[in-house]
Amino acid sequence: MMIYQATASALAQGEAAALCTIVSAKGSTPRHAGSKMLVYSDGHFIGTVGGGEVEQRVIKEALAGIADRKPRLLVYHMVDPENGDPGVCGGTMEVFVEPIIPQPTVLVIGGGHVGKSVVQLAHWLGFRVVVSDDREDLCNPSVHPDADEHLVMPMSEIIHHIDINRSTNIILTTRGSSVDVEGLAPLLESSAGYIGVIGSRRRWESTRKGLLEKGVQEDSINRVHSPIGLELEAETPEEIAVSILAEVIMLQNHGSGKIMKA
Repeated sequence: MMIYQATASALAQGEAAALCTIVSAKGSTPRHAGSKMLVYSDGHFIGTVGGGEVEQRVIKEALAGIADRKPRLLVYHMVDPENGDPGVCGGTMEVFVEPIIPQPTVLVIGGGHVGKSVVQLAHWLGFRVVVSDDREDLCNPSVHPDADEHLVMPMSEIIHHIDINRSTNIILTTRGSSVDVEGLAPLLESSAGYIGVIGSRRRWESTRKGLLEKGVQEDSINRVHSPIGLELEAETPEEIAVSILAEVIMLQNHGSGKIMKA
């Protein structure tokens, strides 16, 4: 029961994990069918599928499953370690690894026209939506009724008020490069799965220069997608929102963005 409670708790807290279950155990194996282990994205776990080398291999596959969001069925023969087997018990066990991925979040920073369209579309697509702006008149339930949470504060403070993890997609639709330079650095140190900044190539180069001057490491800056979105020749706020979220979905699902017609 503790495993199921921990799984439910991880989902409620927006934390990714992988549930590993022995679905078949034949012959001599360290654990029986039905034994479970929950592996978290930082590598710690509860429960066990047998300990030792086989458990380490399952944990490695669980972390890979969290990263690519794909389940996998693992088969281990425990006969001959010299040929790569993870043990000498003599049996065979199959382990099903099921990624537990929380509802992804879209964090929209900048509550203007484009931000509003991104909030509306992200909500319609089933994301949990958080909107933030340091201007209260652009960040409230009346302006953004589709947002699940409204954070009226400078960008630099956001990281202290919400949990940002690999299922978080940060989208900056701010009013200028100076705002991004002032507030982006803490977000670049987060574990967000996606960070995109609206604007032209020239604006992004100005932002990049400003961040470097503030001492932000280039590797961190290189996480940013800017200009943001897929090239759709988008013009209206609604079209720009489609472009931005199309890129988010493409990367989330490991798509190519290519036209599917042959």
